[in-house]
Amino acid sequence: MKRFANLKRLGFFTRLLDEAPPADRYRFAAEQIVRAEKAGLDSAWIAQHHFHEREGGLPSPFTFLGYVAAQTSRIRLGTGIVTLPLESAVRVAEDAAVLDLLCNGRFELGVGTGGNPSAFAAFGLDGAQRNEIFARNLDIVRKALTGKPLDGGDTLYPQRPQLDKRIWQATFSVAGGARAGKAGDGLLLSRTQPRSKDAPEATLAEIQNPIIDAYLAALPPGCEPRIMASRSVFVADDHREALRLADIGLRRALPQFMKGGHLPPGETLEEMIAAFDTHVGAADEVIASLRTDATLERVTDLVFQVHSVDAPHPYVLRSIELVAEKVAPALGWVRTAAADVALAG
Repeated sequence: MKRFANLKRLGFFTRLLDEAPPADRYRFAAEQIVRAEKAGLDSAWIAQHHFHEREGGLPSPFTFLGYVAAQTSRIRLGTGIVTLPLESAVRVAEDAAVLDLLCNGRFELGVGTGGNPSAFAAFGLDGAQRNEIFARNLDIVRKALTGKPLDGGDTLYPQRPQLDKRIWQATFSVAGGARAGKAGDGLLLSRTQPRSKDAPEATLAEIQNPIIDAYLAALPPGCEPRIMASRSVFVADDHREALRLADIGLRRALPQFMKGGHLPPGETLEEMIAAFDTHVGAADEVIASLRTDATLERVTDLVFQVHSVDAPHPYVLRSIELVAEKVAPALGWVRTAAADVALAG
């Protein structure tokens, strides 16, 4: 039985895509994170998206995580990601510092280039310059958090230098992996990536392992690797119910999937599950499916999301429980003593 020896932490991830009005999306996501904490998970992550409600439902991640922080006490809270080129770097540093203080040091700052091209236009920016803007803004965030003078001589209040050691960079590319490693940041890997026309059958591991290689090669000596893989995971008590919900969700998500540059999948549900890199079914099926993912042998953190199955809220809550109770322990995750105490209480 394959167990992932490097796996230290387990997390839940949401892009807030429930089929519901925005107020309910936020309430459901908060309830899901609270359930994740009660189930013993180590972290919860949310994505930021401007506009485009089918891609993501949350433009204001710090506001939302402040709301969630007030309802939780132990689980770490992360952004996966803040679309840094579209934000004021100083404001990101200020919001991150205040949030980290309010949640007693539980915040993880994930950043990326992100953003739909039309979103850049709405912010008066050129999407072709996203990498340059990202690098410039990340440098400002680091300077601000660590108390270095900013342009004009001011320094951040409150300062939060420890957050500089909790920055994560998301990337689809080998170059991005090297950039994150060189900085000593954590590496965020996506739940799926488009395949090239030259390698349409490539596995996710074949795409992402070279990114990990570049990250580890660039990491400064003595710097502890932080490698997080997000994966699409939906677990139900009943195999048929899991597939029924997957059929609904994946077909609904297909147009957006294609817009993201993915190749057309086949018509059958099995072909769509494979194309979306989704692990779905009863607990034993999901365990077996995840064990085929060679990337997971190398990660320190595994975070799971129900996208693009996007089952109704009660099923998401149950999936969180089943991952914590059955799936993750079979892969090598061990619930922390603090989580065990909380569960017992």
